[in-house]
Amino acid sequence: MKQICGLVVLASLFTPSIALANEQPLLVVYPRNNHQTTAEKIFFIGTAPPQGQVSINGKVINRSKSGHFAPSFPLQLGENQFTIRYQNQEIQIQVKRNSTQPEVPQGLAFAKNSLTPAVDIARLPGEPICFSAIAPPNATVSVQLGNQNIALVPQSLQIQLPSNFAALTGQNQPSVQKNVSKYEGCTTVDTPADLGKPQFNLNLAGKTLTQEGTGKIQILSPKQLQVTEVTADFGVARTGPSTNYSRLTPLPKGTQATITGKQGEWLRLDYGAWIKTQETQIIPSPIPPRSIIRSVGYRQLPTATQMTFPLQFRVPVSVQQGNKTFTLTLYNTTAQTDTIRTDDDPIISRLDWQQVAPGQLQYTFNLKGDQQWGYKLKYAGTSLVLTLRHPPEIKGKTSKPLSGIKILLDPGHGGKESGATGPTGLKEKDVNLVVSKLLRSELIKRGATVVMTREDDTDVSLRDRQIMIEKEEAAIALSVHYNALPDNGDAENTKGIGMFWYHPQAHSLAVFLHNYLVEKRNRPSYGVFWNNLALTRPAESPSVLLELGFMSNPEEFEWVTDEKQQKKLAKTLADGIVKWFKKKG
Repeated sequence: MKQICGLVVLASLFTPSIALANEQPLLVVYPRNNHQTTAEKIFFIGTAPPQGQVSINGKVINRSKSGHFAPSFPLQLGENQFTIRYQNQEIQIQVKRNSTQPEVPQGLAFAKNSLTPAVDIARLPGEPICFSAIAPPNATVSVQLGNQNIALVPQSLQIQLPSNFAALTGQNQPSVQKNVSKYEGCTTVDTPADLGKPQFNLNLAGKTLTQEGTGKIQILSPKQLQVTEVTADFGVARTGPSTNYSRLTPLPKGTQATITGKQGEWLRLDYGAWIKTQETQIIPSPIPPRSIIRSVGYRQLPTATQMTFPLQFRVPVSVQQGNKTFTLTLYNTTAQTDTIRTDDDPIISRLDWQQVAPGQLQYTFNLKGDQQWGYKLKYAGTSLVLTLRHPPEIKGKTSKPLSGIKILLDPGHGGKESGATGPTGLKEKDVNLVVSKLLRSELIKRGATVVMTREDDTDVSLRDRQIMIEKEEAAIALSVHYNALPDNGDAENTKGIGMFWYHPQAHSLAVFLHNYLVEKRNRPSYGVFWNNLALTRPAESPSVLLELGFMSNPEEFEWVTDEKQQKKLAKTLADGIVKWFKKKG
């Protein structure tokens, strides 16, 4: 699919080797020659004139009425050779399937790059420190750390979790794998110290090998912890020390917290989240940043309610949206609050607070409606400012039902980012733009003000698209896309309308538009997904990413590219947006 959707990129890199020199009507756009994958199967996307037959390795494949195809074939480990034939034309494509299992060394050796921790780490006293290595079966493996000798035990069975892509292909099951060559063990250290790099010891058939680890180990002193400050506009907080871990509420610029752990380029903050060192700076501070809070400020703006929380330090925060609730959690904060003002507010019915744990304070906004319209969170000095947007004013004219409503449309990809590729070589970016412009016209007919992130085939970065959503403060933001699958998917049979949302405020819109398009356009349902995508993350507006069909499906591609169907789709989508606003208004 594409980077923006967190799926597989079917971009403009497809250069299969064609046996004949002259231009051929047989076309294969995916996979490219010498493609590499770890998937157990691969699909071929392409087209040929509808008359006659197309075969892959001698097997005649199914094609759509226009001659498009997307069959899947199993892959063996290593090199796989495929011959695609149509009449007297032939294309040779080689696909290499790589193993997901590490290569077990032969003889007295550790597998390359298998010693962990592989980067410098720092932990608090008493926290587990774990080691692992891959070595030949029946070996004895241990680690020397300071004055400790830690035995690493062979792990006979390992649970292999599916990737996040697996939820998109319906193959979301873990697998049990035998692995007699991975050795693991843990220990704890109770006193602060710089322990240097651990020494890994391997004994096999009476021979011994000692190899130094690549990561240094430090035990921090709880009395001398450093303080860091977020320098990015919004620091990306995660549940663990890599981009594989889930995102938490972004930390506003200026947030301060104590560092309680390190792992490579990642810092663990005192409330449990991890953040990259590049988004922070160490600041001199003799004490951990802790705050009390007394008064809470309140004021109504023309289109929003603003709450101000005066603090002594800029503490970490998190947000949770529920059904008719908005909960703000302040960490490293203790309440001394007696009085909070909230008038008869357009969106807030009541504000409650409680000290849920030492240093953890929650404010719960009970809301009058079940639809939330966006929020902003930032620091002004040491005061935390929360802005909750009011519902847009719906003027309700019969001929112009969206009068007064601003809608942002984001035609996905553009420029060098082509997105998915259809059987004919048509790029997703081009279809996205065509349909977005048709949708804009339909929305304008209904009275809406429409803002586009791009008007032509130009590069617009994901961050620039996010900034535009933040700046425009539209009532809703829709990112328009068409879909594709990772290699393990069934491109020949997977089709339908999909919707992706992240913040709960966008869930209702995603579900409503999905159901409306499926019913009114008589399309298959691919599903509604919570997904942490760049264009669903903006919190300033309910933001939804639309997958309006599959570029990779031979039959659906014909519907996707049909001009009459594109116009009908845009009209139906505009009608659905009108009905959703009426429902929420």
